[in-house]
Amino acid sequence: MFLHGIGSNATSFAPIFELLPPRFSLIAWNAPGYSGSAPMAMDWPLATDYADRLAQMLDGLDLGQVHIVGHSLGTLIATAFALRFPERLLSLTLAAAANGYGVPRGGVLPEGVGNRLTELARLGPAAFAHARAGNLVHEPASHPDIVARVEAAMAQVNPDGYAQAVRMLASGDLPGDLARVAARPGFIVGLQDRVTPIAQTRAAARAWEAARGLRPTITEIDQAGHAVYLQRPGAFCSALLAHMGLATASKPEGT
Repeated sequence: MFLHGIGSNATSFAPIFELLPPRFSLIAWNAPGYSGSAPMAMDWPLATDYADRLAQMLDGLDLGQVHIVGHSLGTLIATAFALRFPERLLSLTLAAAANGYGVPRGGVLPEGVGNRLTELARLGPAAFAHARAGNLVHEPASHPDIVARVEAAMAQVNPDGYAQAVRMLASGDLPGDLARVAARPGFIVGLQDRVTPIAQTRAAARAWEAARGLRPTITEIDQAGHAVYLQRPGAFCSALLAHMGLATASKPEGT
């Protein structure tokens, strides 16, 4: 189960679906308020609210246990799911970890976070995507095809759904949540990520290690920015499969 980032949608995972083994059932969701997915009922949802919607989706698909892969904003949702539904988790992989800002629901948005909403309202989705897409790609001028793919997904954002996601991001606390997760997470990060720099991944990993006394796996992929699974899809899939195998092998018999 793949969970996209704040400026993306389910279709962004299509290129790596072509690389992963056919024995897997691969599913990517559109988060509430994205594409045809209904938005949240509340104005300021938390990661746990998205996790509950994910569980409802899995119930509708008659799926019990799943491997969860979260990218960027999706790492907050993936971790909240691991906390609320540990019995349904086969593995937890967090790519380009977004640690959040710990703002209480209804609080003041950090300036950089609030600016996302201001810019989206001022520019509209298409121009907003055009202005931001290059930031997600390492050496964007050399990879116009990847920038175009990122921009196409971002241009489809629904302003209302995006606003809810921005507020959830503001309230997120990935290190704090991870410290309470029993499952060993695996991390994947592009070394040239400017949106969620590698320091965020390392901080989240340290939080889990401090709580559990074990070191989580971190795969650092060179020549990749925030859109790591698009820029280095082969390396990303290799890291993902390795972590999924390790996580499943380490589970007690019968789980």
